[in-house]
Amino acid sequence: MKSFFVHNFGCRAAQADGAALETLLSLRGLPPPPSREQADLVVLNTCTVTATADDDVRKMARRVHRENEQARILVTGCYAQRDPEAIAQLPGVAWVVGNSHKTQIPDIITEQAASTPFHGNIHVGDIFSQNEFLSAPVEDAAGDRTRPNLKIQDGCNNRCSFCIIPFVRGKSRSAPLTDVVNQVRQLAQRYREIVLSGINLGRWGRDNGMKMRLHDLVRILLEETPVECLRLSSVEPMDYSNELLELMASTSRIAKHWHAPLQSGSDTVLKRMKRRYRIRHYEDRMRKAAELLPDAAFGADVMVGFPGETEAEFEETRSFIERMPYTYLHVFTYSERPGTPAAEMDVQVPMPVRKQRNAILRELAAAKNLEFRRRMIGRKLRIVTLDTVGFALSDNYLKVELATPRPANELHEVEIGAVTETGIAERRSPFILL
Repeated sequence: MKSFFVHNFGCRAAQADGAALETLLSLRGLPPPPSREQADLVVLNTCTVTATADDDVRKMARRVHRENEQARILVTGCYAQRDPEAIAQLPGVAWVVGNSHKTQIPDIITEQAASTPFHGNIHVGDIFSQNEFLSAPVEDAAGDRTRPNLKIQDGCNNRCSFCIIPFVRGKSRSAPLTDVVNQVRQLAQRYREIVLSGINLGRWGRDNGMKMRLHDLVRILLEETPVECLRLSSVEPMDYSNELLELMASTSRIAKHWHAPLQSGSDTVLKRMKRRYRIRHYEDRMRKAAELLPDAAFGADVMVGFPGETEAEFEETRSFIERMPYTYLHVFTYSERPGTPAAEMDVQVPMPVRKQRNAILRELAAAKNLEFRRRMIGRKLRIVTLDTVGFALSDNYLKVELATPRPANELHEVEIGAVTETGIAERRSPFILL
């Protein structure tokens, strides 16, 4: 094999895994090709959070095989950990490598590439036996991104009744402090913004006898590295401690972006989900954040159609979202995951009802996002320019159309002049000829 292509599915932590894998394969002398169709090795780094995610992987595997029958396909990630035998039957799949063996992929393909006459070599172990943080260094933003995702935590000790992720990621494990500091220091030499990610990011530092918390880590990164902007990905609501929120409010070097999974605005549904908070707890953390970060982005993951969700319980969720200062939502329709307690519950919500509730929350989210974007007109926002020419991302997570193109990977302050179809636009000088 002379070249490779990594196609990522799923969350920011998975994206970070993909970037780390690209680094490992590049160090073995495999360059990325101009396109996926020209690669000798295509790696599908998968998600399995919903049935749709599984289906997307299967469709992509078949598509890759149609595009280039000579390419070898390696499927890794969460779907590979959950159901390797099914994946191994797909045409063109030469290896299935679970999360338990992901960092061994360069050795696996090097040792077996020349001696593998059949497809379907499976490398999957007991993910719960893993006690160490499994990840390779991230040296690049990968792809066309200018904002590298650095995974600093993996696994989850929670047992939400709908979630398969603990069974494919294992128990919570933290990247060592010195490794995180060193990687941020190195990435900060090349990138203006770095995103810290994890499966349960707020649990960083709470395993292996460590006594540090996420806010301790962030403070050290600000003190010991030249990073210009840190952005936190999703953090569980109760892990937004006062110390973390006050730190976020005290410096421009942390993006004003708060994202906490909600899942439901109904306490009875949260109880059936086995979530570890109730609505009063969530609201307390969000109100505190909004007080300290009034112009921040506020986002959440919300699930509709959880087993037994009544119209009244859904209305509790809709009403809660309406009165809270959300600026965007990720709305998911409940999907049965084999092996989870929720999949065995008696009262499953009909799919048409699930989809209707999804549409209602998406419409509400769109209205709140538009209101937020309109509030930004006349404000000055800090932005990081993207690889997409003429566009940037604001500190508070809005897509910004630039008045004049600027090089990628730069920080600027711009004044907002208008709302666009999907974001906002920098104010244009009256002296610019159109």
